Amino acid sequence: MLGHAKLLILLAGLAFPFSVQAIEYRSIAFTKAITYDAPSKEASKLYILGNGYPVEVIVNLGDWIKVRDNQGGLSWVESKSLSTKRTVLVLAKTDIKAAEDVASALVATVEKDVVLELLVGSANSNWVKVKHRDGVTGFVQVDKLWGFN
Repeated sequence: MLGHAKLLILLAGLAFPFSVQAIEYRSIAFTKAITYDAPSKEASKLYILGNGYPVEVIVNLGDWIKVRDNQGGLSWVESKSLSTKRTVLVLAKTDIKAAEDVASALVATVEKDVVLELLVGSANSNWVKVKHRDGVTGFVQVDKLWGFN
């Protein structure tokens, strides 16, 4: 016979069968990718996402992946249209700094909705190292970006 503690642990495991997983992000691999309202090319087309645009993976069915964009919209995209290359989206006009410090030298200023390549990121830091498509690299505060967990 199971003891009370073991029984409670067993029941808790049955009540919560799902495990917590880390957020997974990918980016659009091609010049453009069409998103759909269902996992099929016969489904209604919703919108087009451009090269490098970051998306959060919600469901992976193999050939089709359900994604969330920075606005919270859900759609389906063909998995071949996605890359594992990490990018982030600028949420509001912000500065790229030379180091992980607000007082650091200004490298560049980027506008809202600019896509940056994520070079180095740490969940323990408030900063991530990014690269602009023009080659500029530096650091941006995490709270200014979407696509980094």
